Amino acid sequence: MCRWAAYTGEAIFIEDIVALPRHSLIQQSHCATECPTAINADGFGLAWYGDRPEPGLYRDVMPAWSDPNLKSLVAQVRSPLFLAHVRASTGTATSRNNCHPFVVGRWSFMHNGQIGGYDRFRRCAEMLIPDDLYPHRRGATDSEALFLVALSEGLDTDPCGALERAVGALEALSRQKGEGPHVRLTAALSDGERLYAVRYATDDRAPSLYHRWSVSRRGRAVVSEPLETGEDWTVIPEGSFCTFSGDSVDIRPFRPTAIAAAA
Repeated sequence: MCRWAAYTGEAIFIEDIVALPRHSLIQQSHCATECPTAINADGFGLAWYGDRPEPGLYRDVMPAWSDPNLKSLVAQVRSPLFLAHVRASTGTATSRNNCHPFVVGRWSFMHNGQIGGYDRFRRCAEMLIPDDLYPHRRGATDSEALFLVALSEGLDTDPCGALERAVGALEALSRQKGEGPHVRLTAALSDGERLYAVRYATDDRAPSLYHRWSVSRRGRAVVSEPLETGEDWTVIPEGSFCTFSGDSVDIRPFRPTAIAAAA
């Protein structure tokens, strides 16, 4: 399982989430406490928004704790909206193209979890990606495939519905040709204006996910694990899709539905 953190609000230095807290994302890359493995050393990545619609992107295969460039970057870059991820591979190679977040146009996406038995139906999953989006298929992960299928299902106009249909399609393939647990996921995605997050599993073991509004920063962090002890972090319920905009939070049920192409 991976660990990730996202932020939306007044612009802050990225290090305020990624590097400085006692249980920062970099700390979680080697001392995670709420996932099966404490080590998340198979690469890392950042996607951040600034003055342009498309996000900046920095990814590498080194462990997050050992890359001085990462610490320098997050200490200098301010952003009002960013996604950060440390990776623990569930089977695919450690390569830059397999590191999260993934970016297409103004959209960014990152994922923690697994789709059961993905290697058994990977070819079928690839067929769900339409020709116009397939040039963006640069890696081999189930996460990138999920993102591209969601884009094809209308992420621009219906983020929750598009992701429900994409997850539903891959869940159906896992049930037909894969193995359990069929889906365990948390994911964060953004179009540069709003931050979205989802927590879902086909069993009762969805990966952990929390959020917290900071009055002093005028911003919200959404994280796999709380960044500090003694703070009021709110657990995001299983089976939820969240929209974060300003200081408001909209949480609705997340109910994946299979699409015809998965039949």
